[in-house]
Amino acid sequence: MSSDTDKLARLSGLLDRQDIHDALTRFSRGMDRFDRETFLSAFHADAEIAAGTFVGQPDALYDWARNMHDIGQSATHHALLNHSCDLDGDTAHTETYYLFAARNRDDSNWIAGGRYIDRFERRDGAWKIAVRSTVIEWSGVLPTMPIPFGDVPGIHLNGVASRGPDDLSYRRPLTNLREPNVPA
Repeated sequence: MSSDTDKLARLSGLLDRQDIHDALTRFSRGMDRFDRETFLSAFHADAEIAAGTFVGQPDALYDWARNMHDIGQSATHHALLNHSCDLDGDTAHTETYYLFAARNRDDSNWIAGGRYIDRFERRDGAWKIAVRSTVIEWSGVLPTMPIPFGDVPGIHLNGVASRGPDDLSYRRPLTNLREPNVPA
C-alpha cells in the first residue's frame, strides 16, 4: 500500500490534470458558444499558437477563428478525445485528440480530426496553455441530412442551440420547460 505522502502526490497530480483538462474544455466551449471570456481563460495572454494558417496570440486567435466560424458555419463542435499529460513541476506537455464538426452555412457538414499539442504552464496557481500547435490530420465533407426531430411540435421549447449567452447551457438554474411526454 502507498504511503500517505505518495497518495497526496498522486492526488495533487490528478488535480493538476483536471485543471488542465478543464482549460481545454473552456477553449472548446468558448469557441463553440462564441464566448470570448471563456475561450481566453484557457490561455495565458502571451501564449503562442499555431492553428491552420494562424500564428499569433490568444486574443487574435479568438477574433480570427470566430470570424471564420461565423461566416462559414451555423454551428460548430470541438470535441476532445484521447488525452495524455506529462507533468513536470509547473509545466505540462499534453496531446489531445480532437474531432471538429460543423454545419456550414450552405447546409453541408464538415468534419475534421487532429491533435492539439500544448505546453501548459502553471502561473499564479492557474494552469493555462502557453504554447499550442494544432495538427490537422484529416478532413472531409459529409452528406447533408435534416437535423433530427426538427418537425416535432414543441421540441424547441427548452431552447435551440445558440452561439452566445442565450444558449441552454448558460441557463441557471437549468429547468425543463416541456410537459412530460413518453412517446408510444
